[in-house]
Amino acid sequence: MLAVKVLIPSPLLSYTQARAVEADGATLDALLDDLERRFPGIRFRMVDEQAHLRRHVRFFVNGRQVFELRQALQPHDEVAIVQALSGG
Repeated sequence: MLAVKVLIPSPLLSYTQARAVEADGATLDALLDDLERRFPGIRFRMVDEQAHLRRHVRFFVNGRQVFELRQALQPHDEVAIVQALSGG
C-alpha cells in the first residue's frame, strides 16, 4: 500500500468531511480511484467522461503541478487538489 496525503479543496469537503485524507495509489489515476472507492462521486468532479483532468482542477505533487493521470507517486508524497474559482 502506498499512503499519500491528499489535501482536499473546499468545494470537495462535502465528500470527505476533512481537509486532508490519506489514499493509496502508485499513480494519480490509482489515487483518484481509491478516493472514489472511499468517497463515491468525488472522481467525477476532477476527471471527465473521457478520462481527462477537468480544466478547473489542478493537481500538485509535493508543490509541483502535474498534468497527467499516469503521474507516478511515491510513499509519503503530498497531493494538493486545487479548484479554480470563476466568476465575473
